[in-house]
Amino acid sequence: MSNFKPPDSKKEEFRKYLERAGVMDALTKVLVSLYEEPEKPDDALEYIRLHLGGITEVDVEVKLLKEELEEAKAKITELKAKLVKYEADEGIE
Repeated sequence: MSNFKPPDSKKEEFRKYLERAGVMDALTKVLVSLYEEPEKPDDALEYIRLHLGGITEVDVEVKLLKEELEEAKAKITELKAKLVKYEADEGIE
């Protein structure tokens, strides 16, 4: 029974895990924003769901923007190649 830990120790480990994962920070931000709302929503749980869901929406937006950037870079490379070819065909330096 050397693996036995008192309940307080397990709670502390779990709290540290939540802090490392950013959960505590995210929950705190949502709860603070709910507290600062001038008119409290009828469904506080729905408010929390929507605002916690916003965290993943940012991730999706960043992913889409990265994909768009890669497409733009590929198009620039393609256009540069066409320009070089055009300049070579026309004898332009």
